[in-house]
Amino acid sequence: MTQTKVEAPFVENNRPFRNMITNGDMQISQRGTSFASLGNGDGGTYTLDRFAFFEEGDFGAAEATITQDTDVPTGEGFAKSLKVVCATADTSIAANTINYISQKFEGQMLQHLAKGTSGAKSTTLSFWCKSNLTGTFTLALKDQDNTRQFSTSYSLASANTWERIIINVPADTTGALDNDNASSYRINWHLQAGTDKTGGALTTAWEAQAEGDRAVGQTNFYSSTDNNWYITGVQWEVGDAATDFEVLPFDVQLARCQRYYQQVPHTASGSYQGTPFWNLNANSAITRFPLPVTMRTAPTSGVSGTLNTDVKAYFNGGYQTLTACSVSDTTDDSVRVDLTTSGAFTANEAGGIYIVTTSGRFTMNAEL
Repeated sequence: MTQTKVEAPFVENNRPFRNMITNGDMQISQRGTSFASLGNGDGGTYTLDRFAFFEEGDFGAAEATITQDTDVPTGEGFAKSLKVVCATADTSIAANTINYISQKFEGQMLQHLAKGTSGAKSTTLSFWCKSNLTGTFTLALKDQDNTRQFSTSYSLASANTWERIIINVPADTTGALDNDNASSYRINWHLQAGTDKTGGALTTAWEAQAEGDRAVGQTNFYSSTDNNWYITGVQWEVGDAATDFEVLPFDVQLARCQRYYQQVPHTASGSYQGTPFWNLNANSAITRFPLPVTMRTAPTSGVSGTLNTDVKAYFNGGYQTLTACSVSDTTDDSVRVDLTTSGAFTANEAGGIYIVTTSGRFTMNAEL
């Protein structure tokens, strides 16, 4: 019997982790599902994981609400989208104002782009978008390390209709990205822009950052409180063609998000959960818990909720009154929680911290 070796065909869509966007299908939203009153100089509020709202300039009345929504393109395999609603209209845009939805990237995550070298790679950004508004929207890719940008536009031809947008991004042979865990790169989807941001020309190649070229032709999303804008299926990949959206298992995508933000409990609708602590003396106790995912850097941590309502200490058969609870001594893979009472503990004995409502949680933030 003769055996013949048959080579498996190369399938472009089988390349793993080709999508450089995290949470592009909007499945993960650890902080909650609704974020109101975004605007008035918002310097970066993270909403659905890895997607933040930013506003620059002299801020007017405009405000937005962002939610995790179930309106998605039919038959494309998506379950969630990011929805922006105009909560407060503003038709008098200050010249230096611009706001946008953004995702940032570590330089060390993008070294394979070979940016700043003769071998720099072109990329393709694709996403599904829907709005009641038709017309021109803009976006920009920004090299923060070298103050460079590529700006472009896309058109929504039909109101209230999901459309797939595909944008080819040229290679940039100028300016290498830092090989570290700091913010080197970002993609901004614009919602509004004043004349200082629209008076130039959109780019056909990478250029030194020019404010007037950032958002030429941008539709004013804040023209009416009837306006909405949805996005999902965001993919950014090496090459000149958009491939099918790379679906990652939920747990894999959650772990990628937890590199930048995580909390205990791990979802905003978290359930009753106990964390054991050890009493140092009658007035204080400590606990240290490992993080399920190593974070980008030692996080800024805190306690959300009200002591003795949302966050409680259980010891000696009942809940004891806490006078303070704080997070300290953080590393990229563990955090310490300090508890204080007015003498309710017994030294060298154990108890437990309990999160008893959905408002209570310990938060760890290592966002870019």
